[in-house]
Amino acid sequence: MILFGGVSVTLIALGACFVILLILFGWIAGAYNGLVQLRGRYKNAYAQIDVQLKRRYDLIPNLVEVAKAYMTHERETLEAVIRARGAALGANQNAAAAPGDPNAMQNVAVAEGALSSSLGRLFAVMEQYPTLKADHQMNALHEELVSTENKIGFARQSYNDAVTVYNTKRELFPTNIVAGIFNFNEAALFEISDPVEREAVRVKF
Repeated sequence: MILFGGVSVTLIALGACFVILLILFGWIAGAYNGLVQLRGRYKNAYAQIDVQLKRRYDLIPNLVEVAKAYMTHERETLEAVIRARGAALGANQNAAAAPGDPNAMQNVAVAEGALSSSLGRLFAVMEQYPTLKADHQMNALHEELVSTENKIGFARQSYNDAVTVYNTKRELFPTNIVAGIFNFNEAALFEISDPVEREAVRVKF
């Protein structure tokens, strides 16, 4: 009877351990899957930024070509826009491949800020060319660019919101343990630090 009782206690203990391990595994799996879902959300949010940025990059060469016909003495300004576009395009490609990566997000933020600044200078110079301001194609490009800038702003806000939710979740105990074990690293926001560069391109034709 003592042996039988000992066997029973052992089985109960093993059963209890199994249940505890099962519960622990379920919690780990739930925490892991939750982080995966939140990471997927901010990556999908950056994909929307990528779509709008590519649209912006496609519009800029057309805008420069139209402006070039009128602004024959503003070669340096036009070339600065094209250079800034190229840098921003490359930075965005890296960020799109690794959304949330601190270096990639910092580089794209800097490049986008520089592009906005160069466009701002171009539009300021355009004010001196009434015939360019009256050009139908330029006005159409302007409207499309403004619309795209607004969409970029909304997409960036959605991305930053998704990143904030993910970062908050990965920092909370005890989910932070799972985040550390499975390398769920902190994601970087898409922020443009210069207050002037934060503003979307504005053109008053």
